[in-house]
Amino acid sequence: MAIKKMGNQTVKFSNPPSIISTASIVGPKEGEGPLKDYFDIVLEDDLYGESTWEKSESKLQKKSVNNALNKASLSLSEIDYIFGGDLLNQIIASGYSARDLQIPFFGLYGACSTMAESLSLGAMIVDGGYADKVVCVTSSHFSSAERQYRFPLELGNQRSLSAQWTVTGAGASILSSNGNGPYITHVTTGKIIDPGIKDVFNMGAAMAPAAVDTIITHFNDTGFAIDDYDYIVTGDLAAIGKDILLDMTKEEGLDLTEKYKDCGLEIFDNEKQDTHAGGSGCGCSATVFNGYLYNLLINRKINRILLVATGALHSPTSTQQGESIPGIAHAVSICTNIS
Repeated sequence: MAIKKMGNQTVKFSNPPSIISTASIVGPKEGEGPLKDYFDIVLEDDLYGESTWEKSESKLQKKSVNNALNKASLSLSEIDYIFGGDLLNQIIASGYSARDLQIPFFGLYGACSTMAESLSLGAMIVDGGYADKVVCVTSSHFSSAERQYRFPLELGNQRSLSAQWTVTGAGASILSSNGNGPYITHVTTGKIIDPGIKDVFNMGAAMAPAAVDTIITHFNDTGFAIDDYDYIVTGDLAAIGKDILLDMTKEEGLDLTEKYKDCGLEIFDNEKQDTHAGGSGCGCSATVFNGYLYNLLINRKINRILLVATGALHSPTSTQQGESIPGIAHAVSICTNIS
């Protein structure tokens, strides 16, 4: 019997896992943005001393995991599982990182929703009594993603104004069956929503309807009200997706204007840094949550957030075959106090 299920798509944890440590590492461009003081490491060179962008991204993941472990005074042997993912074909950044870390590995692909997906599954494993401590980690890299999904960097193609800038960075969270919070109390697993968008330079429009569906479902399933949250934070809808989301939720009777943030708009200064619509990529919500938002939570500047990471589930092959871009969004409810 699914005794922890609420409504259609939400799980409420009976023993909410605690996020006992996080780490974040970003590239040079991200380190020039408004959140630069919240990241543990800002790279001077986004190759990170490696010979390829892909090796650099894998190193970002491994470094963020080790940093989170060091902060919690834990060793690799004390971690039961790692839940990791990225944007690259066959999630190679995560696979090669896990190869070196030698922690039992669940490889995940949810596109840019992967941070929330990893937190969701990691929390289920811990609350279910199958593990005491797990690591959830996600990464992306502008250069590796750009040449996989769009154009070789050497071509210097002009980007449309609706395009987003893939974040170079990685974030890791350690979840534990014991700890003083912040706690993951609920997760709402999203459904794939396809609005029929085919423009790979308009990810915000492709993902926004999925975020709307998951947010509305979360409130319907849990009975929470908007005012129960300090922030409702999407992963990387950026400027265009934000406007669509706010319009669509208002049509459903939810005015999120005062509570809403988007990681893709928080991490960059769009005007000064020329990121067009804003940030995107797995590393977007991963670094903003594990850096900025976690800092606000542990310092009790906010009490509860709903992290709704969003993903566009397309590939180079599907795009070349003229397929549309399905969207997905997973919501994770995180609070500082469960008493």
